[in-house]
Amino acid sequence: MSQMVLGVAAALTSALCWATATILIKVGMRSKSPVAANILRLYIVSVMYLIVIIPTDGIREILNSDPRYLLLAFVSAQFGFVIGDYFYFHALHRMGVSRTVPITSTYPLWTVLWASLFLGRKVSPRVYLGALLIVLAIVIVRRAEVEEHADPKGFAFALIAPVSWSVAITVMDWLTGHFTSLTLAALRMFSGAVGVSVFLPAYGEEIRSTTRKELLILSGAAFSGLFLGQFLFVYSTQAVGSQVSAPVSAINPLLTSLMAVALLKEKPSRRIFEGLVLAIVGIILVSMK
Repeated sequence: MSQMVLGVAAALTSALCWATATILIKVGMRSKSPVAANILRLYIVSVMYLIVIIPTDGIREILNSDPRYLLLAFVSAQFGFVIGDYFYFHALHRMGVSRTVPITSTYPLWTVLWASLFLGRKVSPRVYLGALLIVLAIVIVRRAEVEEHADPKGFAFALIAPVSWSVAITVMDWLTGHFTSLTLAALRMFSGAVGVSVFLPAYGEEIRSTTRKELLILSGAAFSGLFLGQFLFVYSTQAVGSQVSAPVSAINPLLTSLMAVALLKEKPSRRIFEGLVLAIVGIILVSMK
């Protein structure tokens, strides 16, 4: 099986993992603030990664790394899991899943642009066309939100999140040349947990009141989205570059919207299905040799 096929398959699977995690997070946030939920899932997934990388000498790889690479991994994690997810979770809280996640999938075009400008990646017109179709799918879904008078502040939060994520992905892309996929994924989670700890004093009491059920739900979200989903995305980026992995994984919002309709009983929309078709075509264009 070719490296391109494996990379695209990993990106698609990561998108499914992220969609599942978003549904679990939405359920887990019914009695938790977005920040508290984010702190919990980053702490939980850090423990998961620690358990996995200790037998693989991942800790030694991190300790022996150039401090500059560690700093860049920290920066990537802050843009991805602290800043980006802060706005993403607040948008979810304000507007719901099916209205928020389509807006956030503009991150592939930002990522392709950064990869071209700063990493010197050659991006073919086909990749741009595929990414454009994916974003067009989001525009179609967004029209329904305008008609429903979605929360404007939530919409602004949803727009900020993908820009932040694209910065995180671009930095991570560069770092894939200096770490193994598993170690880089773990390092970014550890860095995210350290960064999000700045909010701990303000949310400590809320975190201590977490029930066993909430802990299980957020643990499932952490495993699906941050452990399995992020590892597969790092692997995909290492295999085919962020200029391909990001547009392919952008089907995540549409998968999430469909799952929200089916599992959370959010009001279905014909435009979501129209957008899904466009996104699939875009992914095929991006994935072709």
